[in-house]
Amino acid sequence: MIPFSVLDLAPIVEGGTAAQALANSRDLAIQTERFGYKRFWLAEHHNMPGIASSATALCIQNAAAATKTIRVGAGGIMLPNHAPIVIAEQFGTLEALFPGRIDLGLGRAPGGDQRVAMALRRTLVGGEDRFPQDVLELQALLGPAEPRQIVRAVPGEGASVPLWILGSSTFGAQLAAALGLPFAFASHFAPAQMMQAVEIYRTTFRPSEQLDRPYVMLGFNIFAAPTDEEGRLLASSLMQAFASLRRGLPRKLQPPNSEFERSLTESERAQLDQVMACSAVGSPASVKASLAAFIERTGADELILASHIYDHAARVRAYEIAAQVREEMAASA
Repeated sequence: MIPFSVLDLAPIVEGGTAAQALANSRDLAIQTERFGYKRFWLAEHHNMPGIASSATALCIQNAAAATKTIRVGAGGIMLPNHAPIVIAEQFGTLEALFPGRIDLGLGRAPGGDQRVAMALRRTLVGGEDRFPQDVLELQALLGPAEPRQIVRAVPGEGASVPLWILGSSTFGAQLAAALGLPFAFASHFAPAQMMQAVEIYRTTFRPSEQLDRPYVMLGFNIFAAPTDEEGRLLASSLMQAFASLRRGLPRKLQPPNSEFERSLTESERAQLDQVMACSAVGSPASVKASLAAFIERTGADELILASHIYDHAARVRAYEIAAQVREEMAASA
């Protein structure tokens, strides 16, 4: 049975604070380590009232310091926002603090709109177009120093933190394959090109020092609860978040609302159906059926589960149910 991992955005809920969100993220890392998850990743987003993981390296430290065995990392760092040497130093430091437990997933989006990109970078020269070159530069900075090398990442040099390429289109698949790196696809919110990207990655993969064969991790939403009805209610918070974002009005994560879907236009409903295509919603039996079908269809090597649920206890319970379902699937395999 393939491993399951966790993708956390440290959600800031309506009526809550960033401090509470980060405390919940830390607790979720502790609990999911206990449940047997392989990785705990946090994602870089900016100018989002409902997401507290913008300073991603600090959030990783917050989770890693509270755990002992689970791998902790970025899913991901939006590399065009940063000089590669800064990320090499940050993740070299994390690797020094938590040896053998740090992952570094890299994306090329800004983690916000173009105004956010401008605020982060001051100039958009290069940007996403330089992403492949920036990945190579970062990879070199995290590797062993070359003779007479002038610019060195300290900490970072020789850390060899495992790199991943993230993507929501075929671009990331092509780059990951060319560099021989593992590939994580954002099917939990942008599933449209998932199968095409996975096929491109697997068929064009070139082995590297880090990886000798293709390795695909796919994003998948989990809204697991004792009943189908409760699972559907929990999922309404994420639906509200996506709808608000599409309307240009991002806000804190809202409480579940059983009446929310009735307010959607036909176009909004179609968009949400597409966004939620890679999701398991409902009782343990329903979640098991959805997970089994998704794994069978995609041949994923690993799943990274996102559970954007308003109530922290319900979110922890969703991950616990998913872990129990995985154990059942492994026992029957």
